[in-house]
Amino acid sequence: MARGGKAFKAVAKGIAVVASAAAVIERRRRAAMAADPHELSDPALTEAPDLVPAAVPVPRAEPAPAQAPAPAAPTTPAPTVHAHAGLGREYHPGRPATPAEAVPWGLRVAAESTWRLLLLGAALYVVFNIVDMLRLVAFAVLASLLISALLEPSVSWLRRHGVPRSLAAGGVFLSGLAGIGLVGWFVVWQVTTNLTDVTNQVKNGVNQLKDWLTTGPLHLTDQQITGFADQITKAITTNSDQLTSASITGAQIAVEVLTAVMMTFFTTFFFLHDGERIWNWALRGLPRHSRFAMAGAGPKAWATLTAYVRGTVCVAFIDAVCIGIGIDLLGVPLALPLAVIIFLGAFVPLVGALVTGTVAVLIALVTQGPWTALMVLVVLVAVMQIESHILQPLILGRAVRVHPLGVVLGVAAGGIIGGIGGAVVAVPLIAVTNTVVTHLRRRNEAGQAVFTALEAAREAAERTAERAATTPAPKPAPAVPED
Repeated sequence: MARGGKAFKAVAKGIAVVASAAAVIERRRRAAMAADPHELSDPALTEAPDLVPAAVPVPRAEPAPAQAPAPAAPTTPAPTVHAHAGLGREYHPGRPATPAEAVPWGLRVAAESTWRLLLLGAALYVVFNIVDMLRLVAFAVLASLLISALLEPSVSWLRRHGVPRSLAAGGVFLSGLAGIGLVGWFVVWQVTTNLTDVTNQVKNGVNQLKDWLTTGPLHLTDQQITGFADQITKAITTNSDQLTSASITGAQIAVEVLTAVMMTFFTTFFFLHDGERIWNWALRGLPRHSRFAMAGAGPKAWATLTAYVRGTVCVAFIDAVCIGIGIDLLGVPLALPLAVIIFLGAFVPLVGALVTGTVAVLIALVTQGPWTALMVLVVLVAVMQIESHILQPLILGRAVRVHPLGVVLGVAAGGIIGGIGGAVVAVPLIAVTNTVVTHLRRRNEAGQAVFTALEAAREAAERTAERAATTPAPKPAPAVPED
């Protein structure tokens, strides 16, 4: 009987050791699963944790009790998983649960970013095609926004001083229209007045150029020069049909330009008269959760556009005055009309005044000679340097935060897409977009900060409530008997 009791104790000790080892292995496996999210968990163990055998305590070596102890409960072995994620593969702890998890994280991010970029590019392509189909309407609206940004401060000033809205908008609009008409009349008057003198100077310049070609370093003969002139005349005669079609196309362009101008005037008046109502109507067309964000971004975008237009007008005026004085001092004819052309061209930042200033260089070349043309070019480059390094930062300041590289690339892209009109509206469009995106990003950051602060306050209140619940209430002080 004593031998049977010892044998039973040995068997019980062995079972306890095996159970303890199984428990240790299970704990290590669960720790590995928590450390590796790709580890496949045993569904049977996760759903029925009671099946995991607990460690059986090892009995102490002491005399056997009078009665025989009850046999230890048999341990239930953990079920074996033969399939992996329903794919028919055997279970392996290091194998991902799905094929998508086997793809590297960087490749997955690149793939998802790529298809999103492709979708965004397709949307932009559709938008650009629609804008190209309705380019007259689009350019009219954009030009009206620029003109309204220039004239709207005057309308607001009149309305603050008690002038009715219709009278303020109509008066400012007619004043702007009259100013544009006076500028056009002045340019035409100056050109027609000085046309005869300029024509004579051009003829003299052509004769001087012919003499330079024959007596200069090229040493061309009169026959060669005459041959070049005959080839140019022949090319013009041969391509008469193309020139005729070009004239027809020019007439169509003139009709389109006239239509766009009338549409611009019409749209500008209503922007000045009902700009706030139009903006509120546009906000109602947005989703409800986006209205508050865009309602705050709209005034900031309008302030940026107004600052851009005002600054550009000031910079263009200074460029035109400086270059006009320079070419007038050099004796180049048509100084005032050229200054007006340079003023209009300066609405294209950084490059507009330089491109339109080349007209003055050509006129100086054919009327005054190469030395005067070189001096006009020096004046242009000097004024452009002053504009880039002094006028733009000083006048525009921090209102239009666009890098010069962005300005150049935007002007080039706008010119390719929409010609001169695209080059004019490219930079203000970039500036307004930058302002809107910056406002929305800061608003999201502020909202996230508020949410984080509220969550922290809620967690602190919960911890305070738990601490107050677990802390025993202080016992009341015993009453002091009265004497």
